[in-house]
Parts: sequence; structure tokens; C-alpha cells
Amino acid sequence: MTWKIRQKLRALLEAETSLRPEARSRGGQLAVCLVYPNSYQTAMSSLGFQTVFGLLGESPGILCERAFLPDREDLGEYRRSGTPLLSLESQRPLADFDVIAFSTSFEPDYLNIPLMLELARISVVASERTDADPLIIAGGAAFFINPEPVAGLLDVVCIGEGEELIPALASCLMSPQQGGRAGLLSALAALPGFYVPSLYIARYDDHGALTGFDSAPGAPLPVVRACPALERHRPAASLILTGNTEFGDMFLVEVSRGCPRGCRFCSAGFIYGPFRQQPFENVRAAVDEGLLHRSKVGLVGAAVSDYRELGRLCSYIVGKGAKVSVSSLRIDRLDNAMLDALTTSGHKTISLAPEGGSQRLRDLIRKNLSERQILDACDLLISRDILNLKLYFIIGLPTETGDDLDELLRLVAAIRGRVLERARANKRIGEIILSVNPFIPKPFTPFQWCGMEPLVSLERKVKLLETAVRAMPNVRLKVESLRESYLQALLARGDRRLSGVLIAMAKGSSLKKAAKQCGIDTDGYVCRDIPEDAILPWSVIGTADMRMLRDEYERAMGEGKP
Repeated sequence: MTWKIRQKLRALLEAETSLRPEARSRGGQLAVCLVYPNSYQTAMSSLGFQTVFGLLGESPGILCERAFLPDREDLGEYRRSGTPLLSLESQRPLADFDVIAFSTSFEPDYLNIPLMLELARISVVASERTDADPLIIAGGAAFFINPEPVAGLLDVVCIGEGEELIPALASCLMSPQQGGRAGLLSALAALPGFYVPSLYIARYDDHGALTGFDSAPGAPLPVVRACPALERHRPAASLILTGNTEFGDMFLVEVSRGCPRGCRFCSAGFIYGPFRQQPFENVRAAVDEGLLHRSKVGLVGAAVSDYRELGRLCSYIVGKGAKVSVSSLRIDRLDNAMLDALTTSGHKTISLAPEGGSQRLRDLIRKNLSERQILDACDLLISRDILNLKLYFIIGLPTETGDDLDELLRLVAAIRGRVLERARANKRIGEIILSVNPFIPKPFTPFQWCGMEPLVSLERKVKLLETAVRAMPNVRLKVESLRESYLQALLARGDRRLSGVLIAMAKGSSLKKAAKQCGIDTDGYVCRDIPEDAILPWSVIGTADMRMLRDEYERAMGEGKP
């Protein structure tokens, strides 16, 4: 019965508080459905998704609604009843919209794009769509890392950030176009930051290796990422508040974008261009608005600790009688004013990210942290009775050896000793969560040419860590799923031939079965080191300077030998 689905959608909508009603316009001539290929709870925790929703809703002539991946129960209900996928606001079938716009931050969500198109009864393959079908657009950080695995499913991909792209997109969509769907695609391809996959042909040699791309006239190669000046735009902040999300008790506001550090494994330091910070006055104005609705402010950014006014901002929020929350803190940028504010806000757990277990690996990835700095940061937190620490480490980094793992465990033991000493004095037990993730090679980083360590080898390392941690009371090990990490690496490094694999998986096939059906060697994408002269699938877009990345890779390999 479709009334069950509609009833749940209405309940979600009724639980929301809209802070800017104009961002939820209903009077548009062009109907756009913004789709998050994951749950409602995940979507409404995403500041990027909310920002794009606001930008589209404020665009003259555009009606914007939202849709999300149904949960398991509702997915079954959709299939049993034959109901097409519905939007949240009006419970309108997605196929009735003029444009479907996917907002995607993480590669694993690529899996849900063909599933949601199938549920919406829209042709999954882009080449099979006609003028009667909605235009399928996608944007978000995952796409300006590597859009190629879903290139066969999408009509247009936005390469860059919404503040720059949405106004240009809205203007083009609202302008009269000659030549129907094909004419609109050509018009979008001519604009900076818009990638139309059908206008690019991938070439392969007899062995299946990618040898380059051919682009249609008027389609630039590569497609250059759009990067706005943040100070010209109000900070990205919560537009819709709801208790039906992980951060339901917070008002979120972005203080910066990108990262100035340039860690060699992390895309955040390369894909966003220069590190950009919002002026303090802009952020304060957003905070003042948020405090009318929530008593806790969450500060968002890939490098929150590097925000130049962080201590002042935290003090301001606490001075207003509110609480403040931040994500992982940079070990060498712990600010007393910020820590005072976090302590006052009741923080009992702080996350730190040494990433490399040994000094050699931290130098290899350019983390620029010494063991002394790590221990001093822990001492500073412990002295404030913050006895629960979450420590992020990566295993399987290029050139990692058993000695590096031994150093990781020795460092954790040293931190644990400090926590226990303070805990005994305070008669309060502290806990260390050792969060371990496997290295995943990401496009547009210096380590994009490195293969991921095979799963069998990673499994041995995890077992070694599990055995060692069992002998450390008050230390708990959390390891990201190795198989999910493998899939993420596949989608990060893959080319457009993976579209068929995603379609097969959306129909219920396992990765192994889907890859076999499509004749795909997944290890060839995931685990191999890529030669310097190889054409990279993501080179069709110009997110970062490849020569600079290669120089940085060679510098790392030259300096970081075990």
C-alpha cells in the first residue's frame, strides 16, 4: 500500500524546521528533484546537500524537492506495490520531474544511483534516454575526484562547488534551447565545470588499457573544476533542522573549505584548490542565526583546526551560553581557548589523527607530526580530564613494514599509560578507541599511482592488531570493513567500464559475480601500481596539477624508503 510510504514521507517533512523558507520554493516553472543516494538521516547530516538544496530552491523559476534512498522496509514496499520512487515534499514520482540531480560525497553511494533510477522507472543507461526523460545530473565531492565509474549512467556531471555551478546551471536550464536534449547537453558542456560524458569517447588498446579520450567539438578536455571565493558567499550552514539525523541537536556551519596541509594520501588537500576560510563576521552571523534554534553549534571543515579564528569563535559561542562541537582536531593546532570551550561544552571524547603509526610513515605521508607532539597533545587533553581519546591510524600505507606496526602499538601503549595515570588519580576510567582504516589510493593525490594492499595481507595485519589490543585493557579496536574499503578503492580508481558492474550489483549481484559478468578484473584496478606513463581514467577532468602530484609522489618514494 503506497499510503505507508506517503505517511512516512509526510512524517519526515512535518518533523523539519526550515530556517529559510525561500529555499523551499514551490512556484517554479522547472521541476528539479535533488536526490541523495543514501538515507534521509545521512543526507540531512550533509551540509553540502543542504546547501545545494538551498541554492536550487532560491533560483528563479525552479521548484526544488528532495528524494532519498528508501530504507530496507520501504524498499520492499516500493517493489511489492509497484510504486515509483517518490519525492519527499509532494510525494510526486521522480520521473515527472524535469531534472533529477544526485548529490554524492562518497564513492560507495555510486552503487545506489542505478538502483534509484530503476525504482524511479527511468532508463538507467544514459544513451537510452529520450527527450521525454528527466535530465540526470550529478555533483558532489565524489564526482570531482572521479566520475568515470558512473559516466554511463549520467547525462551531466558538475565538476566543482555548488556556489559557482548552480547559478550557471539554473540559467542554462531556464534558457530556451535549440535541439532538444542534445542541444541542452551541448550548451552545458560549453560552460566551465560541466562534464557531459556522452561527448567524450574513451579509447583503449588491444589489451584493454586506456589510451586517451576524444571529445566532441565544443567539449573541453580536460573539464576544469569550478572553485568559488568563499568570502563572496554566506557560509554553508544548516537550512533545515530535524531530529531525524545524527546531528539533530546541532546547528552546523562551515568555517573553511579544503586543507592547507597536503597530506599525500588525502584528497581534501588537492581537490578543493587553495585552502579558503570564511571571515569571522560571516561565521558569527550564521552562528547567531543558528542559536535562535539550537543551543549547540557544530563547526564543519576538512581542516577546522586550521581556521585562523577558531579559538575566538569557540569562545564566542560558549559566551552566548551555547555549546560547540568540532570534528577531528589537528594535533599541532590545539588552541587553549578552543579547548576551554570544548571542555565547557561537555566534551568527554576528542578525536586525534596521527594517521601514520611510525615516524617514518608520518614523514612519508607528510603529516608533519613528531611523536613528541602527539604525546604532548594527549597530555594537554588529559590534563583537562578528557580521558576518552579516539585515535585514527592508517594501515597498508605504501612501504609499510612490520616495524611500522610495532611502532604504532608502542605509541598507543604510551598514550594509554598517560590516560591510566590520570584516571587513577581522578578515580575515573578513560578509554582509547583505536580506529584503523586501510589505505585507499585516491585520485588527485600524490599516492594515486600506488596500489591498495591486497586484502589477504591487510587481514593478517588486522589480526596482529587484534591480538595486541586484547592485551591492552581500556583500548578498543575499530577497523573499517576491508571489503567495503576494497569497493571504495575500485570506484575511486575505476573507469567507465564499471558502469555495467554497478548496474548488475543494483540488481542484486555480488561484486565478484557482477565483475565476472562484465569481464572486469577488479584487482587490476585496485591493487596494481599505475605506471607513470599510463593514462588515468580521471584525467578527463582537471581537478589538480598532475605534474605537481607526480613530483610529490617521487619525492615521497625517494625519502620514505624503509
